[in-house]
This record gives sequence, structure tokens and C-alpha cells, in this order.
Amino acid sequence: MSNPTDEPTPTPPPATVRNGPVVSREEFDALFATVRTWGRWAPADRGAWNRVTADHVRRATALVRSGTVVPMGRPWDTVSGPDNGKPALHYMSDLGDVEPPEPSTHKDFIGADYHGKGVSHLDALSHIAYRGRLYDGGTARELVGAGGARFGDVSALGPLVTKGVLLDLPAVLGNAWLEPGQAVRAADVVAAEAALDVNIGEGDAVLLRVGRFRRRRELGAWDLDAAGAGFHVDAMPLLAERGIALLGSDGDSDVRPSPVEGLNSPVHALAVAAMGVPLLDNLDLEALSVAAAETGRYEFLLLVAPLNIPGGTGSPINPIAVL
Repeated sequence: MSNPTDEPTPTPPPATVRNGPVVSREEFDALFATVRTWGRWAPADRGAWNRVTADHVRRATALVRSGTVVPMGRPWDTVSGPDNGKPALHYMSDLGDVEPPEPSTHKDFIGADYHGKGVSHLDALSHIAYRGRLYDGGTARELVGAGGARFGDVSALGPLVTKGVLLDLPAVLGNAWLEPGQAVRAADVVAAEAALDVNIGEGDAVLLRVGRFRRRRELGAWDLDAAGAGFHVDAMPLLAERGIALLGSDGDSDVRPSPVEGLNSPVHALAVAAMGVPLLDNLDLEALSVAAAETGRYEFLLLVAPLNIPGGTGSPINPIAVL
């Protein structure tokens, strides 16, 4: 991937998008009720991560063959752009001239308003509410305030070690990327499983590659809030039936524009608020795509270790795939 300080000239997304079919709010609410898992687990604020047992971890470690390690966090991006409206911060706080000499020390500060399109991050269960309620039914106004979240915070999740499955849709379709606005539907997921010889199962983490960073490198950045490839809501019942623990993408999992009337991020609402499935957004999946193609293996050991932030609604993250 190109250096974030040397970006190509931004280009707009194509005018024609394929994000349909349109879903009414009533249809969406019925879908929400269908995939909802409220009351299923204790502790509830770990949500679907409760599915991952010691047996899941042991089976996932058995997937390691070559020992190839692939990080998926993108570079800390301090440059403003169409897909980075709130750039991350990085500055030096000590250049060896603050503390007594020998040895001299060099220190720096980092910070980020990370829930956006610029930072690879995890969404905890407190990040999303639908119709005023968090996952498991608690009232968002009562549980999330100026001091942070009292339910579903990222510190409740802890680390996750499980099987990862890469749904590399451009590889399946023989394209470099999916165009912004293209929806990935349930039938596409099933076709990808067959083409890539993978099976999504209980406790798995599903990572969707749409080729965002390949397109960005070759054509320039664009506004992902306006148009981005991702899942249509009709894929969510299938993923719910399979019992996934985690969902991620090199976008933010939602196709944009949203196909649901009056709802901006319907996949976020279904995954986080209904299913209790945390999300990984803005992963750089290009190196993993290459490694998977070279080995012919799209299943791997996945390690996810969010920062331990009491009250936090998520965390910047650098997940690791081990093939």
C-alpha cells in the first residue's frame, strides 16, 4: 500500500451503484427480530465472542501450516482526505531534551477519533444502538454517557483467537476490486465459500475483502460515506445462522448507499445491536489476499487484541492472520 503522505489524486466513485434491492424499515425491523440473540449469553457484553471456546482456539491453531504472519492494520493515517475526515494524531513529545541526559529518550504522542474510515479499528457492542437500545436490550442513554460505556465496552471483550475466513470477492469474480456501491448478498457468500473452498462455522471470524485499498492505490481516495462496497442486509441471516463471532472488512461491512430506507448503517445495527457481533473496520486485506492466493488457503488462525480501555466503545487495532 502507498505511503499515506503520498496519496493519488482523489477520484469520485462511479455514478451507477448496485446496492439493492431496497429494503423498507418495516422489513428491516422484522429482519432485526429474526437475527437477534438477546438474552442468550452471560456475560452479555461479550456477545458472540462467548461462542469461542477453548476447543475453537485449539482447532484454529491447527490451521497454521506455513507460519506466515500477516498483519491487517493499515498505517496510522495523519493526512486528511476524502476517506479520512478526522486524521489521526502523531507528534513528538520528547526529542531527548526533556529528561536528564544519558541515555537520552525520545517519546511521542498518538491519538485518534478512530470510529471513521481512516483507522483500522474494532467496534465494541456499546458502539451501536438501534431504536435507542444496545445489544441485549439495555437503554443506550442510561448505559453510555460522558464517562464512557457501562455495558458492552471494549474491555469486556478481551482478546479473541479463532478461525478466520477470508471472503475475497474480487478474487472470486476475477476483478481487482468491487466498485463502490456494489452489494455482497447471501448468494455471493455461498458462491465465495464454494469457490474458495471454505466453510463458515460456529465461532468463526468472517473478513470480507472488496479491494478498497487496491482501488485507492490505483485510482485515488473517495468518500466512503457516499459509496462503498459491502454486505447487503440479506446476507446477515445466513451469517447469523452460521453463528459467526466477528465480522470485518476493508470497508466497514455496510454497502453504501444504504439499501434500507431511513437507516444509514443497517449491517452495523444487525451485527452489533441484534447479533452481538463486534465489527472490524478499515482492515488492509491486500497482503492477506496475496498470501491466501499463493497458498490456496482462505482459512487461517486469527488473533485480535483490542486495547484494554474501560468504558471504550472500541479500539484501534492491528489483527494478525497466521497461515
